Amino acid sequence: MKVLLTGANGFVGSHILDALWARGVPTAVLLRPTSNRRFIDAHRAHVDVHTGSIDDPPSLAPALESVTHVLHCAGCTRALRLSEFDRVNDLGTRNVVEAVNGAGGRVQRFVYISSLAAGGPARPDAPARESDPPHPVSAYGRSKLAGEREVQAGCQVEHVILRPPAVYGPRDVEFLRLFKTIARHLLPRPDPQPLSFVFVRDLAEAAAGCLTHPAAAGKIFYVASPEMLTARALVAEIAAQIGTWTLPLPLPTAALSPLCWLQEAVSAITRRPSVLSRQKISELRAPGWVCDPARLRRELGITCATTLKAGIAETLAWYRQEGWL
Repeated sequence: MKVLLTGANGFVGSHILDALWARGVPTAVLLRPTSNRRFIDAHRAHVDVHTGSIDDPPSLAPALESVTHVLHCAGCTRALRLSEFDRVNDLGTRNVVEAVNGAGGRVQRFVYISSLAAGGPARPDAPARESDPPHPVSAYGRSKLAGEREVQAGCQVEHVILRPPAVYGPRDVEFLRLFKTIARHLLPRPDPQPLSFVFVRDLAEAAAGCLTHPAAAGKIFYVASPEMLTARALVAEIAAQIGTWTLPLPLPTAALSPLCWLQEAVSAITRRPSVLSRQKISELRAPGWVCDPARLRRELGITCATTLKAGIAETLAWYRQEGWL
């Protein structure tokens, strides 16, 4: 067995690489020449590093040499132009699928890391399940669903699709902003939008497990903690663990739309894309982002057991250790 992992240098991908290394799985990674490799330096001596990208089809064939399994984690979560989501999440996935199909039958399974955004929003009284018709509400969600369909319609080998909700944990720069805001004595008070979460190490273990589990083939799984919380509860837990005094900062959903527009304008000037943009407004206005991970537990025996309290504690400790907070 040998795995090709795309997106290995990113937040989620680097944890998947950790999980593969811990299992002793030979791994190849595909990296751009300019990729930041800080999270994977510890593994570079025992992985095959190939230069290329998912939007450069000729670079994929050499990376697939001797590979028997593919774990496609690379994706775009922020962009200056909406077309970038489609170029990476849809067309990039198509390129990987076509390269796998052309690998002479060596590849046995393809695991695709999608997103709850592809399935669409859902409330706690009707959490998203794999059998529900997808209804993404953002450009990002639609591009991830398009990537799923590239896999389902085009992949000629066994495939598995994983849909995580909000992912947090060590190395994450998105949740870091929230930690920093609270550490600076401001306590954001968003509307109580219900949410599902998954600790990044739990997601990595699930992804590694789906590479070989016989019952996973051909299926979609929501990969999430069974806890269902709210954005406000998340903020409160972070504040409690940081242990500093704070002043409340009301952030009603209605006030977030102009903030998204402002951030998009700033991004256009600085040429640095942000998760906050116009395409995020529809996600922020949704009644909830909750999914049911029962199928993952029932059919594969995989449970994302890390509680939010424990996950926040480990994340906070890592931020402090690395000097990020």
